[in-house]
Amino acid sequence: MRRALEGIRVADFSHVMAGPYATHLLRLLGAEVIKVESPKGDAMRYYGTDRRYDGMAPAFIAVNAGKKSVVLDLKQPRDLQRARRLIQRSDVLVENFRPGVMERLGLGYSAVKALKPDIVYCSISGYGQSGPRRDWPAIDNIVQATSGMMSLGGEPGGPPMRVGFPVVDTLTGQTAALAIVAALFRRERSGEGEYLDIAMFDATVAFMTSAVVPYLVTGRALERTGNVGYSGQPTSGIFMAADGRYLSLGVVQQHQFEQLARALEREDWLVDPRFGDPERRRENAAELLAELDAVFKTRDAAVWEAELSRAGIPCGMVRTVGEAVELPGLENRALRIPLTIPGLPEKERVEVVGAGILGSSRCSDQLDPPPTLGQHTEEIIEWLDRDR
Repeated sequence: MRRALEGIRVADFSHVMAGPYATHLLRLLGAEVIKVESPKGDAMRYYGTDRRYDGMAPAFIAVNAGKKSVVLDLKQPRDLQRARRLIQRSDVLVENFRPGVMERLGLGYSAVKALKPDIVYCSISGYGQSGPRRDWPAIDNIVQATSGMMSLGGEPGGPPMRVGFPVVDTLTGQTAALAIVAALFRRERSGEGEYLDIAMFDATVAFMTSAVVPYLVTGRALERTGNVGYSGQPTSGIFMAADGRYLSLGVVQQHQFEQLARALEREDWLVDPRFGDPERRRENAAELLAELDAVFKTRDAAVWEAELSRAGIPCGMVRTVGEAVELPGLENRALRIPLTIPGLPEKERVEVVGAGILGSSRCSDQLDPPPTLGQHTEEIIEWLDRDR
């Protein structure tokens, strides 16, 4: 069965995370991705502290499986001309240099459109290609700070807290991939290419719509609530179980509270005037939390998770990443894609994460390993130099 983007070729001039994650998603959807690297290679090849993985760092593996790598020195006229020929034979160009770099190389959108009129050209940057912050440098944690995301994390009265993985890079890549697919669909109908200006800041603000729009409507910013949900309900938070593991509870509606009381065999809460409705539960949160803490410490977290979930109550045991990806049933969700990477330290048989999409066109569930630096240079240059 054909993948959704089979027959689409992507000239990938991006590096590190946001751009490569966008093209990783396109690759999973079936596109051919040709990764253009400098002679030094993508810096992500060397990310981390374990030097045994230099050239094939885990973070690099995560977003580059199945791509082809060609080394081109874009400061050299011969290689720059090869880059132009690659663009002429591609449907999509993705780049995430600082604004202005591609123009200085002669590969800005206007120049590229002259080479390939229907190209879908996607630029990814920190703050966009226009505006007062256009030239400000930005990486994931910086945009977490400047977008307001970091202000929402942490405990009330405590310092801001960053999200514990590069969420901005990842969601920006996902936003870019969505925009590219939409532009390709538009091109299919109109025959026209498009320029896409994707900013990490913009993508993050859009991602935080549930926090941003309440401010735009009321003029009041959301306050930091730690592990308590924005409902303010004491039944929406984190509780320790008998085994010292934590359970996250998401009981925010009246009927859910009633279900919880019955499941915990605390029907007395249903007639207790302190807990009769959401407002009273907020007013008497300390008392209800004390009773909840006592109940949850009578059983292990996994037992509570299973029992309450079967009762229709939103809850989940707080797992490590390792525990989460070992949950049974994931093998049918195309979330773990096996790879063999020769020469990798410790083990050569590894896995990468899929796109999280199941459908009739399916994302790839089989990929070649990430390319070594310049692995396909000879093959691609021979192809580019042919029939000039």
